[in-house]
Amino acid sequence: MIGSLLYLSASRPGILFSVHLCARFQSDHRESHLTAVKRILRYLKGTTNLCLMYEKTFEYTRYGFCGADYAGDRLESKSTSGNCQFLGNNLISWSSKRQSTITLSIAEA
Repeated sequence: MIGSLLYLSASRPGILFSVHLCARFQSDHRESHLTAVKRILRYLKGTTNLCLMYEKTFEYTRYGFCGADYAGDRLESKSTSGNCQFLGNNLISWSSKRQSTITLSIAEA
C-alpha cells in the first residue's frame, strides 16, 4: 500500500508528507501505522475531484514559497521544511524534507 501511495503522491502533493511519514515505519510497522494508511486512502476516496491542473498562460513569472515547522517530528524533535515553485499559476515543483539536525529555536528551523 505504501508503494502505491508513494507513486500516487507524484500527482497529489497534499498527501506527500503523510505518505513519507508512514513509509519511515515500513520495516517496523504497528497497528497505528495501518490506521494512518487507511485514513490516507479514505481521504483519497473522498477527494477524487482534486488534482493538479495546468492552464495555458503567457505569464512566465516564477515565484515560490517556503516554510518550516519547529520540532514537528515528535519522535526525534526534528523540524520539517518545505517549498513550492510556481510558473504563472501552475505548480511546477515542490518538496518537503525532515531536517538532519535538531534545531534549538524557531529561527534555526
